[in-house]
Amino acid sequence: MGGADGPRISGPSADPAGQDGPDPAGPDLAAAAALARARAAARDAGLRPGSRPVRRRRRGPDATYSGQRAGGRDPQLLGEQLESLLVDRGWRVDVSVGSVMGRWPAIVGPEVAAHAAPVSFEDGVLVVRADSTAWATQLRYMSSTLLGSLEKEAGPGVVVALRIVGPSAPSWSRGPRRASGPGPRDTYG
Repeated sequence: MGGADGPRISGPSADPAGQDGPDPAGPDLAAAAALARARAAARDAGLRPGSRPVRRRRRGPDATYSGQRAGGRDPQLLGEQLESLLVDRGWRVDVSVGSVMGRWPAIVGPEVAAHAAPVSFEDGVLVVRADSTAWATQLRYMSSTLLGSLEKEAGPGVVVALRIVGPSAPSWSRGPRRASGPGPRDTYG
């Protein structure tokens, strides 16, 4: 009949192991189709030829989640919210000046801060009171240096001028009405 192994059938679909010889279009066609599917999946994922695949990491405490987008009702970082609130309300200059007054010793140095302190701020003019007339004069000479330091700390255009005043003298007038005339130590007359 067919010999020791049994009958032998020939044809392209007769032997799945390919003993009669490989079909030239079969494996190459399957590989080409698989390659086309892989390329389409990579293109859909945003990968380009030659780019390295991105490894997915476990999400940790500092991972960015899909809900962290600007706008809408998604949660935002506190610093970003405070910054937008300051800009929306027009409080940026006030906060900058408040930080200057709060950190005065760090901005001007401990020696100057021991003899002078900021008193008020209005329309870009910072009023600084010195504890003696000598220190008031010294601060007037240092005004350009102080303005440079204030510009670095508060930002440009916040403090545009310094008004240095000396110590205030006591008022010698008493009562609701007063008359103009000689000073308090007038011994004439």
